[in-house]
Amino acid sequence: MNQRLPHFDAAHATPEQKAVLDEILSGPRGNLNGPFLGWIHSPELAQQAQRLGAFCRYRTGLPLRLSELAILVTAARWQAQAEWHIHYPIALEAGVQEADAEAIRTGRQPAFANPDDALIYAFTSELYDTKRVSDATYAATVARFGHDVTINLTALLGYYALVAMTLNVFGMRAEGQTSLPFAE
Repeated sequence: MNQRLPHFDAAHATPEQKAVLDEILSGPRGNLNGPFLGWIHSPELAQQAQRLGAFCRYRTGLPLRLSELAILVTAARWQAQAEWHIHYPIALEAGVQEADAEAIRTGRQPAFANPDDALIYAFTSELYDTKRVSDATYAATVARFGHDVTINLTALLGYYALVAMTLNVFGMRAEGQTSLPFAE
């Protein structure tokens, strides 16, 4: 699929677009890989979304391994090529097991060694599969991580679903992406 949005030329950016780009590039991400060059066509959305994304990625209260695990589940459920391509190496570096990631990518149940990984997977999968989370999974998540982190996990899933939708609708690929993790 070709990217559906017009090419964005930073040299011709509006002041609002420049402000968004500057904030993204000077923040913890330091790059524009992902949905940002799609969102930049709507600079107010871009600004709000990238700020939410910075919170969801870096300040949820979850260890990076668990955040990245939730992102991989989201990428796989949406078959978001760029999202998987960007987050797969980050997830492995953060401690997600390669076999678990591969099971997620191919739609199989991972055999998690870590109970926190299994809990995050259960919460995420239930939400995507049933559009709800069971009382048992909710109670286990709150007992393990607390209400604040459970709220933040839910926001992380919503944010990365937005990212996946953006990437999929507009046919966006990650910088340097030459292969696709999901069939099209």
